[in-house]
Amino acid sequence: MADIAIRVEGLGKQYRIGGTKTKYKTLRSSITSSVLTPARRLKRLLSGDATGAMEMDETFWAIQDVSFDVKQGEVVGIIGHNGAGKSTLLKILSRITIPTKGYADVYGRIGALLEVGTGFHPELTGRENIYLNGAILGMTRNEITRKLDEIIAFAEIEQFINTPVKFYSSGMGLRLGFAVAAHLEPEILVVDEVLAVGDAAFQKKCLGKMGEVSKEGRTILFVSHNMAAVAALCTRGVLLSRGHIVKDGPVNDIITHYMEMGASKVSIPLTERTDRRGNGRFRFTNVTFLNLAGDMTSSGVSGRPLTIVMDYESANGKTARDVDAFIAFYGSFGELLFAPHVRLTHGAFEEIPPKGQMVCHIPKLPLTPGSYRFSVEMGIAPDYLIDSIEDAGVLFVEPGDFYGTGNLPLQQHMKALMVDHRWELRSAENPVISKEIAFEK
Repeated sequence: MADIAIRVEGLGKQYRIGGTKTKYKTLRSSITSSVLTPARRLKRLLSGDATGAMEMDETFWAIQDVSFDVKQGEVVGIIGHNGAGKSTLLKILSRITIPTKGYADVYGRIGALLEVGTGFHPELTGRENIYLNGAILGMTRNEITRKLDEIIAFAEIEQFINTPVKFYSSGMGLRLGFAVAAHLEPEILVVDEVLAVGDAAFQKKCLGKMGEVSKEGRTILFVSHNMAAVAALCTRGVLLSRGHIVKDGPVNDIITHYMEMGASKVSIPLTERTDRRGNGRFRFTNVTFLNLAGDMTSSGVSGRPLTIVMDYESANGKTARDVDAFIAFYGSFGELLFAPHVRLTHGAFEEIPPKGQMVCHIPKLPLTPGSYRFSVEMGIAPDYLIDSIEDAGVLFVEPGDFYGTGNLPLQQHMKALMVDHRWELRSAENPVISKEIAFEK
């Protein structure tokens, strides 16, 4: 027991969803309802509706019968597809929500970064929130003061440290939140997918800091869809699916199993996928690829044109305005490679009809030979998600003469993206002068 940091036994969390909203009731309507309701129930019972399901709220188990131990100093990756129960598990461990059944014992101070701004008081400044979070962790004011400069420097928000956090952007809140969680020396550090909000440089900085924390012997629970980051940071993995633990073991084995699960989903037609996110106002129904001749294909060719056709339809037969969309391609470890995005080159679609196609033209496919899973998403900026499907399909890429030289990338570079570039050789007597550098338009 002495070396256990977290013990979870039979943990379950049930939510009530889909409950009917009731209007404000007067005393008269309440008395009338109390008199008539039993008669209505009896009538339904006699008519064969014995379950009374119409009056019941639907319940949903976010996690169920979850049991595992985490030893002190372990770095554990919690992975799984959207809706698997990862965030719910971390919220229970962080004492943000209580379980419906089972228990979770945490031995030590826990620092959690689950959502941007979690634990921050919007009216307090960044500096005041650092002291507030430290106090919640049980630290003295002197302990927090010793770490204060280091936290502010890491967050890179010195100019705004005395500004109320309600005026912070999501990126600023993320920087400060992670800096506080990582530097106030909790015995257990819990980090959810929020690192995806930050820019690439900050993500790298955070991963480096978590690596340092793990070497100090502190326990880390890390949730991410970036399998490369999970593999680099964690030694053990716990795979969740539909609220249950599917597999628990060495991180590379867990990642392999997770990727195989994703591969099995891509054979399901998009119209039958039930693991999608969004409000369902519009739904993707199919994704197809066309070659240069306009023929449908399952394979692209490196360096050749590829057209992506994303079919969609409305759930209510209405149009929508200012719709954004993208398709994202991922490598073998789930790392994002590139994501053609409507907003970047076109601006959001001003209005889309109830049924149609979003078409993306890629003049020169930058992927090296191999197979690449892709996800699709549409929404209305900034946070109105309409439809999102992970592992929506697979694109196979065949070798092609991307550079027009007949040469392919080296074997160790076969998973890297290819980009147009050119080389030249200059002697020391004729060096490159900056104003001479020119690029073809």
